[in-house]
Amino acid sequence: MAARTTRHAPGKLMVAGEYAVLEPGRPAIVAAVDRYVTVTATAVEDADIVIVSDLLDHEVRLRRNRQGLEALPGQDPALVRGVLAYVVSAVETIEQLRTERRLGLAPVRLSVRSDLHRAGVKTGLGSSAAVTVASTRALADHYGMRLSTVDRFRLALLAAVQVDEGPSGADLAAATWQGWVSYRSPDRQALLNDLHRHGVAHSLERPWADLAVLPLPPPTDLALHVGWSGSPASTTALVADLATRPGWHGAPRTRFLDDSEQCVSAAERALRRDETEALLDAVRTARCLLTRLDAETSLGIVTAPLHRLCEVAESCGAAAKPSGAGGGDCGIALLPAHHSAELLRRRWTAAGITPVPLRVTAGVADDTGPEARIDPDASPSPRGHTR
Repeated sequence: MAARTTRHAPGKLMVAGEYAVLEPGRPAIVAAVDRYVTVTATAVEDADIVIVSDLLDHEVRLRRNRQGLEALPGQDPALVRGVLAYVVSAVETIEQLRTERRLGLAPVRLSVRSDLHRAGVKTGLGSSAAVTVASTRALADHYGMRLSTVDRFRLALLAAVQVDEGPSGADLAAATWQGWVSYRSPDRQALLNDLHRHGVAHSLERPWADLAVLPLPPPTDLALHVGWSGSPASTTALVADLATRPGWHGAPRTRFLDDSEQCVSAAERALRRDETEALLDAVRTARCLLTRLDAETSLGIVTAPLHRLCEVAESCGAAAKPSGAGGGDCGIALLPAHHSAELLRRRWTAAGITPVPLRVTAGVADDTGPEARIDPDASPSPRGHTR
């Protein structure tokens, strides 16, 4: 076991495919950005697990029991399934896997630092996913477990669905592979059911139908710019609320899913061929689809600040859209290289939008062998989906 293990995981921005990617096998494009969650694992002696987070003003001490981790007496038990839920779930998932494989456990201290908040407020860059990926990798590496990139992702997703099965996992894929990523989600409810019936090791090893993760090349003549709307939004609440809306059922839903798939496929082709105008068109189409979904469901996806963000960016020559579930958080703009980034930043600021200095990270290769990827044709799809 290493004396000290530090691992990082980046935040993300959704480029296209929001809401549709919640459906198993439907695609999205996501990009990892250079803001990180950092998790450091070290040995400790006076508790089973100690978690220190820059979102709290005190450490939290936990002990293991048959159900997982619980707060020691005198600690706030709400933190375990609240602020620290994703870290705790990552620890429980790794340790359950080790227990199933008859491997030992040890006392561990996890220190968490996040660059994905503004004064403690989330900005929509996927902080929950980043902390899950960073915690999973830090603890696994601290224990000396050699995991492929695919297995690290799968463990992170198994940890995440135990907290909330709603989100697609696209942000986890971005935090794992980094760069520009094409992603299709598995059925998270099926994963959760299988996990509860058979355990982590079985769930980790079996095929996951519909899941696909493929790195994409970055555009060479476009820069991605990010603006913050000034207010945070809850992806979990918006996703849950969507299921209650009449506009998300029947023919409107099918039309949205099919149109989104065509849009994302067009964006993928544009990235692979480095076709600037085609990618700009795809991003504008993605914005139109979110606007239409908002009109049909009254969900509140496109807030007034996000609308201003997009309109200002378009006036500067960019293609822009909300990034993620909307309702606040961030929007993105893809700006051609021959247009002025400074003009965009000035106009955003004048419109009450905060420019966020971010860059898309480079993709990473698997450190346990050849570059890991999950091919969409490698797992059978019950929907008969093909690329």
